[in-house]
Amino acid sequence: MATISLTEIQRVVQAALERHGAAGFAAAEVARAVARAEAFGNRICGLYYLESYCKQLQSGRVKGDVTPVVSTPRPGTIVVDAGLGFAQPAFAYGMAPAVDAARRLGVASLAITHAHTCTSLGYFTEMIAEEGLMAVGFTNASPIVAPPGGKTRVIGTNPIAFSVPDGVGGLALHMDQSTSAVALGKITMAKAAGEAIPLGWAVDADGTPTTDPEAALAGSLVSSGGYKGWGFGLMAEIFAAALTGGVLSHKVKPLKAPEGPHHDLGQYYLLIDPTVSDVFDARLAELATAVAVDEGARLPGQGRSAADPATLDPAAWAQALALAGEA
Repeated sequence: MATISLTEIQRVVQAALERHGAAGFAAAEVARAVARAEAFGNRICGLYYLESYCKQLQSGRVKGDVTPVVSTPRPGTIVVDAGLGFAQPAFAYGMAPAVDAARRLGVASLAITHAHTCTSLGYFTEMIAEEGLMAVGFTNASPIVAPPGGKTRVIGTNPIAFSVPDGVGGLALHMDQSTSAVALGKITMAKAAGEAIPLGWAVDADGTPTTDPEAALAGSLVSSGGYKGWGFGLMAEIFAAALTGGVLSHKVKPLKAPEGPHHDLGQYYLLIDPTVSDVFDARLAELATAVAVDEGARLPGQGRSAADPATLDPAAWAQALALAGEA
């Protein structure tokens, strides 16, 4: 394995993106997100995506040199048009006004529209929580999930992220999970490794449960918890597409395809100031104590820490160096 500092990961990723057509600010914001993903061992949202970012910059599937446009159609409603560019710089443009609105009004929304995939949704809710606000985030993706009992892909893995501040600049609770039984990247990684997948992750093209990742990729993923996960996936779809003006999942081509139409996705965030409740801190502490009664039990995200340096897949790091022209 390769052990590399986060600063070096960010530098190399930024160099690779700029080399393939991204402007400095956009490249820096995407590179920061990639390094952060690797710091937490989230390889699916880290260097794993870099090659596709670079190829899509070259093909024009993602615009690397656009300036996001921020508007406030109503008090507490922040909208950022990503201009068919990366989601990370668009979020960076919208975060400050959204945080300010939430602090003034108690609650605010931040809609990112016409954007590339945001990759790790929890990366963004985490940043909001570090500002002392609760955050819920939604996004959609290319179609890979069929309705329960069906076989036709309708929605994406459609993650939901939720982050709660601890009052001292950290997180009391953090969760980021797809509404499908598993993230699509785990299927593709299993295929690349020649490994089977657990039963219950996916069905084949005929709607039959399968352990073959190749058959799963030709079929569809299963919602987490059946109808319950399907409902949450539809909720994420409505927030991410209907409220932002992004496209519905069924119109999105595979996210990593080097060529094709722009992703044109949306991400939607709710920002809530917990000080609107004078018992918030007490209730949160009480909940954490109740959860921790059993040994090993904890709130999601507790005990989570970033590694610096991060341990990387050597092949992924070698590829990143090559993309940056440093091989």
